[in-house]
Amino acid sequence: MNLDFTPDQRAFRTEVRDWLQTNVPKDRRPEDGPDMLAFDKAWQRKQYDAGWAGISWPKEYGGAGLTLIQQLIWFEEYAHAQGPYLGTFFVGLSHAGPTLIARGTEAQKAFYLPRILKGETPWCQGFSEPGSGSDLASLRTSAMIDGDDLVINGQKIWTSLAQYSVFQELLVRTDADSRYKGITWVIGQMDLPGITIRPIRCMHGPADFCEVFYDDVRIPLKNVVGDINDGWNVAMATLGFERGTAALAEQIEMGRVVEELVELAHGRTGPDGVRPAIKDDEIAARLANARAEVAALKAMSYASVSRAHRDLVPGSEGTIIALYHTETMQRIYRLAADLMGIDMLDLDASPHRWTTHYLRSVMQTIAGGTSEIRRNIIGERVLGLPRGR
Repeated sequence: MNLDFTPDQRAFRTEVRDWLQTNVPKDRRPEDGPDMLAFDKAWQRKQYDAGWAGISWPKEYGGAGLTLIQQLIWFEEYAHAQGPYLGTFFVGLSHAGPTLIARGTEAQKAFYLPRILKGETPWCQGFSEPGSGSDLASLRTSAMIDGDDLVINGQKIWTSLAQYSVFQELLVRTDADSRYKGITWVIGQMDLPGITIRPIRCMHGPADFCEVFYDDVRIPLKNVVGDINDGWNVAMATLGFERGTAALAEQIEMGRVVEELVELAHGRTGPDGVRPAIKDDEIAARLANARAEVAALKAMSYASVSRAHRDLVPGSEGTIIALYHTETMQRIYRLAADLMGIDMLDLDASPHRWTTHYLRSVMQTIAGGTSEIRRNIIGERVLGLPRGR
């Protein structure tokens, strides 16, 4: 791949930077509740109205129709400008939308994609179940065909921001006798009769997760993405986006976070109680290592974008990036906690929200597949090693 940017790409970067500097919200994004949802919708709509939503999505569905390199440039500048977290639109923008682009019907793409980009319809992910988290193929939520509908019964858990979502990417079992070939990927509407949503409050404060119950919920067959019993293949496309390109903005942002930590280390007293923290050999070494890890992560992200030029759907290699990203994130925020010391207990004394980020980082090596599961995927699907027992 060529790591040099063309004159047109550099001009695009300048245009993006100028717009973000002027338009990124100055107010902090609310962490929970209706105000958070209103903030996310308004910010997404503002990007859409200005032509910056769905940069690499096809124009016919409301996107800008630009290249993945330009999408990468947007993510880099977005991180530098400290743009707000995608929040309630993360699932829709980062893997539900891309999955529909890759596997959806024309009718599905025409209906759902513009509504995501306009900030009208937040999505959530209905994959994990009690006892079927990392072992996704063991899911038991059932779907029986009844006329033109699927009738859904079961339960999902760890469904991020389900209480604010309009639609859901939902995996259901349509053949009880088949493990992988008995799963169907379907678009669920979250206000249908028979759906019960119970928020789960997290240790960092907000109720980010939910458990969702389905009691004879009827979903039209036209909402199936791919074919009946072909949901595992569609889900692998979804997880390819989730483990590969979905977190690209967060991966790029880690570089900015490390530089903030370096600045913090210059201003706080180190372990000896006398010198600045940056003068402590161990802290200096950890900061240097964090910079190196972020540089490696950036190189991996660039390689991922290069591969995506050839393949519409990310492959299993994205799992390498996801694993390295989440474990690096934990190390970085653990370093932040060590630098902040007892001040981490006072949210007002942490203007960069180190406390919230540190607590959230704990779940990063669990969500979307544990580190152990990801290592198995890398071994089996990337390196071709024998399947573990």
